[in-house]
Amino acid sequence: MSLLAFILAQAAEGRGVTVIPSHAELTTQQAADMLNVSRPYLIKLLETGEIPFRLIGKHRRITYEDLQNYKRRDDAKRRAAADELAQLGQELGI
Repeated sequence: MSLLAFILAQAAEGRGVTVIPSHAELTTQQAADMLNVSRPYLIKLLETGEIPFRLIGKHRRITYEDLQNYKRRDDAKRRAAADELAQLGQELGI
């Protein structure tokens, strides 16, 4: 399915659609909203190097692409942890 067909299908179903260029830069609040986390938590991720950012004056900016890369890594870690828990549950018979 092409991107345009996907967008049109989502819109036809009444779902919101946002198109963001991968090189777009987001504020910390926008990035936190996209990850559904608090802004202080996002800043901690930035300061520990989990997500790359750049400073413009005193303001941090995160590229959409870097944010999506972090989200993919985080989702993979969560899936691996869930799979491990499921495996342990089967081994223990619970």
